[in-house]
Amino acid sequence: MLLAALFASSRQGLRPSLVAAVAEAAALAAFAVATGSLFLLLLVGPGDSALLGLSMIGFSVRIDAVSVTMLLLVSFIGWIVLRYSRTYLDGEARQGAFTGWLCAALAAVLLLVQAGNLVQFLGAWIATSYALHRLLLFYPDRIGAQRAARKKRLFAGLGALSLAGSVLLMSMAFGTTDIAAINAMARAGDVSWHAPAAAGLLALAALLKSAQFPTHGWLTEVMEAPTPVSALLHAGVINAGGFLLIRFADVMLLAPGVLAVLAMIGGFTALFGALVMLTQPAVKTSLAWSTVAQMGFMILQCGLALFPLALLHIVAHSLYKAHAFLASGGAVEQVASMRRPGPVAIPHGGAVARAFLIALAIYFAIGVAFGIGFGFEHKSPQALALGAILIFGVAYLLAQGLADAAPRALTARTALYATAAALGYFTLQTAAEWLTAGVLPATPAPGRLEWTLMALAVLTFGLVAVAQALFPLWVAHPAAAGLRVHLSNGLYVNAMLDRMLAGWAVRKPS
Repeated sequence: MLLAALFASSRQGLRPSLVAAVAEAAALAAFAVATGSLFLLLLVGPGDSALLGLSMIGFSVRIDAVSVTMLLLVSFIGWIVLRYSRTYLDGEARQGAFTGWLCAALAAVLLLVQAGNLVQFLGAWIATSYALHRLLLFYPDRIGAQRAARKKRLFAGLGALSLAGSVLLMSMAFGTTDIAAINAMARAGDVSWHAPAAAGLLALAALLKSAQFPTHGWLTEVMEAPTPVSALLHAGVINAGGFLLIRFADVMLLAPGVLAVLAMIGGFTALFGALVMLTQPAVKTSLAWSTVAQMGFMILQCGLALFPLALLHIVAHSLYKAHAFLASGGAVEQVASMRRPGPVAIPHGGAVARAFLIALAIYFAIGVAFGIGFGFEHKSPQALALGAILIFGVAYLLAQGLADAAPRALTARTALYATAAALGYFTLQTAAEWLTAGVLPATPAPGRLEWTLMALAVLTFGLVAVAQALFPLWVAHPAAAGLRVHLSNGLYVNAMLDRMLAGWAVRKPS
């Protein structure tokens, strides 16, 4: 991928078809190597390559369930994005430069997810941010692009400093830069005070990287960049914060207070992003706010120490969000062509209540089938809490089919989809826990603070699910008009941040 990036940056032409073909071939080769690493993992088991370079500093590869999953995910999505870019940017004067920086970003992310030591991890982290910054400024004259890129650079710089401080503290605490050895010693529990402090800096770097509240504004402003950038950013790069927490999961468990803060910030960001998303009229902006909410939910999972589920969330979100961005133009046309005059199926309070009861019944039925039992003895309370939140999404889906104006075919279809969603959740959850057993630590028993956070999360997500289901009813009420305007502007948090960062604001020339 690095060679493809160098080749693309050296060939600046109006229609650089050869550059696009080379980049696409490199991405396909990267996916083939990632597939080979999967077979290597299955045949040999997890392990590290020998360190190339100076002692404790250099290039090394960590092969385990986490890194192989991310290698397959990033290389596959990168290949798809490059194929899409070949047609999407055909005829652009700077297509070669764009392809080069896209390849460089993919190379940096691939180096990040397979890093075996702290120094390589930090270098790839910084390289990813720099390549993404160049992609965001593909149209450098656009004021919105400049504003978003400057805010992104500020938060990325703060995140890199936090990660660098954490790398230094972990090196002091564990006496090595090998990531596998650090996690093993952290799991043993014999560590100094440097380790919890390193966990705090890791959490700060993850929050800044994943655009958590109130630093989320730049993520919703990157629509000035080409759509392939949005697909790669929202489907791959933005997940680096969650990957950071997953990679150093054993270190994070040394600081329960830090995990609690992550759960609170992530949960609030998820709720905030979900509410704002409902009010966005543009499809790509709505998808961006969806990513804010999804990243918040990923951080919430990490805060509850559900690291296998967080990894599963990264995979699921990346695949569906890449498809959503790349297919956004066609989706708008399809929805417009399907609109027909007639009654609209709007669920009322009774339909929403029945939907929640049916969803709860589906949850228990499938849960019993997977051996959970009514005593819930085989699952952690944290996983059960997330399952309850999933049921709220299932109830929202069911409510559409239970509306009075809904035809029977829609009711049957939504019931089938709801059952499939619950079944898929338990199946994938079980698979994720099985695949990462021994690599990621088990979820510890919750304390009083964790129980409080879980109860608060279930309650608030339930209220938001009811609000979403009844959205068509209350949104037309005059009292809700003002709230809709405020939510559509993200409660002006980003505007206030722009004013605070007055020196970073970009004004149009007079």
